[in-house]
Amino acid sequence: MSANIRDIAVETLTGEPTTLGELAGDKAVLLVNVASKCGLTPQYTGLVELQKSYGERGFTVIGMPCNQFMGQEPGSAEEIQEFCSVTYGVDFPLLAKAEVNGADRHPLYQALTEVPDAEGAAGDVQWNFEKFLIARDGTVAARFRPRTTPDDPQVVRAVEAQL
Repeated sequence: MSANIRDIAVETLTGEPTTLGELAGDKAVLLVNVASKCGLTPQYTGLVELQKSYGERGFTVIGMPCNQFMGQEPGSAEEIQEFCSVTYGVDFPLLAKAEVNGADRHPLYQALTEVPDAEGAAGDVQWNFEKFLIARDGTVAARFRPRTTPDDPQVVRAVEAQL
């Protein structure tokens, strides 16, 4: 990876330009591509719990809505924000909807998908709720595939190791 992931330009759900570094400060980040109408959407509960458990210890979850997987994030920014806050109590930052695979893949995901998961497989994001744990120094500390839940012991151990 040529650029520090924390320095790649992103946009908040409300349209403000920023970077992960600006959003997270010196915290470790669990970046997740999220969707409101997915079978894995209940993972928001676990993401909110991770945020509550570790937020004051130098950690934050950041969600990036993505509509690439069977159109499971069709809403506007306002609809996404309302759904997340009302349904799941999401209080961690959400980024603007973006593509995570293909020719129009967001530059952040161009860098992230170069990183292999625990089995050594890099490449495309498999589905909604794939998770990337980004260390304070901008390196990717871990990659978790979509079905690995936020409360999975390997996720919790990896987050704790970054605090």
